[in-house]
Amino acid sequence: MAGESSPSHRRDPIKNTVGNAAVQRRRQHAVSVVKERREAMFRSKRLCRDGVSNTDMDVVTDADMMIEEEPSILEAQTSSAVEELKLALSFKEKGAVQKKVNALRELRRLLSRSEYPPVEIALKSGAIPLLAQCLSFGSEDEQLLEAAWCLTNIAAGKPEETKALLPTLPLLIAHLGEKSSPCVAEQCAWALGNVAGEGEELRDLLLSQGALPPLARMMLPDKGSTVRTAAWTLSNLIKGPDPEAANELIKVDGVVDAILRHLKKSDVDLATEVAWVVVYLSALSDVATSVLMKTGLVQILVDRLAASTSLQSLIPLLRSLGNLMASDAYTTNVVLVPGHEITDSIITSLSKCLKSEHRFLKKEAAWVLSNIAAGSVGHKQVICKSEAVLLLLQLLDSAPFDIKKEVAYVLGNLCVAPPDGSGRPSLLLDHLVSFVKGGCLSGFVDLVRSADLEAARLGLHFIELVLRGMPNGEGQKLVEGADGIEAMERFQFHENDELRMMSNLLVDSYFGETYGLDE
Repeated sequence: MAGESSPSHRRDPIKNTVGNAAVQRRRQHAVSVVKERREAMFRSKRLCRDGVSNTDMDVVTDADMMIEEEPSILEAQTSSAVEELKLALSFKEKGAVQKKVNALRELRRLLSRSEYPPVEIALKSGAIPLLAQCLSFGSEDEQLLEAAWCLTNIAAGKPEETKALLPTLPLLIAHLGEKSSPCVAEQCAWALGNVAGEGEELRDLLLSQGALPPLARMMLPDKGSTVRTAAWTLSNLIKGPDPEAANELIKVDGVVDAILRHLKKSDVDLATEVAWVVVYLSALSDVATSVLMKTGLVQILVDRLAASTSLQSLIPLLRSLGNLMASDAYTTNVVLVPGHEITDSIITSLSKCLKSEHRFLKKEAAWVLSNIAAGSVGHKQVICKSEAVLLLLQLLDSAPFDIKKEVAYVLGNLCVAPPDGSGRPSLLLDHLVSFVKGGCLSGFVDLVRSADLEAARLGLHFIELVLRGMPNGEGQKLVEGADGIEAMERFQFHENDELRMMSNLLVDSYFGETYGLDE
């Protein structure tokens, strides 16, 4: 192929030529995933309004009572609540514990039942050192729970408000231990999840203070609410970009078995949170990916994908599969064997996602398919025999640009066999002819015209396949008819050396001075 680049982690030349290794792209996906989702802040930070469900304490939640006071009144109430907590902490007579709990409850009510929690005034009034004092060891569980709940909602605020929790982090981490009651440990995990969701600096701090091992152990039992919160917090904690946290997590005894068990048997909400842990493990850590691929994880993910109708669940399931398919040849060549039920099932499920009205699902499904299509000839044939190809051709014609780009990868990968000993790919002519007759060429020419250099490179490589491979010299006429010559000539003096040389070589080789003279 013209302009062939050196081999990378991709298993197929069409994927290689973009110049991004599979590992790099998986990590880019992990870093950018939050930006691509409307519920990004919900994944990163969560306000606790109703408390953790894993408690047998009689906690007053005011679940259906939202505070609708004027901001000035709310601020005055908050300032007063902090002052009451200060007095309660200095009270040493009979009933001191209940006095502290009542003061904490009022502050928590203001921080959790307001549409816009008065976090700023709570901090200005000195809430943090008081709440840290309430987390002291030996305190009653209800006191610990209320204090951690207040901190959870403070951490759900603005970046500077989240950072205000720094003095309390060692205590929150300490209460994750097995000696803590489940509800206290879960509420502390929630608070830490909000802190980790703020950014890399705070994630690194939590990791240095030892937050990961106790959170990982919280995933081991079959306690739905606790596991769900721990998994969400861990997904925030290991999201990178440094892979060390993911490497550490996968080595914790029992974690892999717990991941498989929860994904296989748990309800949708819990399985979704655990799937997000798999997303970041498989995106960031080659060690974790290698471990996970030696389990039955792919089958479990495929089964979940086939049965799921929830967008919130489908997203991490697709992302996990896409990351695993991009890892190495083992996945597609050994786990997804052509003719086996698991392979047919994943193609069917991905086709379902290509039909979805949600653009993110279409893009993710194409991303997964592009890596399956980069496998053996058998894998390419399985896809070509499915309804996926027709859907892909339709998307290349009419979908938004980002989806078109992923779709182009799939179709391009389907047209070339894995490289032979010389490193040069061989054409799968029947696939190429079928796609070109299906009208795909204009979509690839559009990619050449785009400002996205990676997409333009992909379009040029497909044009080269058409020029080189279409029988009876049809390629030149087809490319000319699709205005491909004009599209390539835009790179005649382009600053990108690779694209300039590639396009000039194609124009000179196939549309030189003798082109058309024999007609």
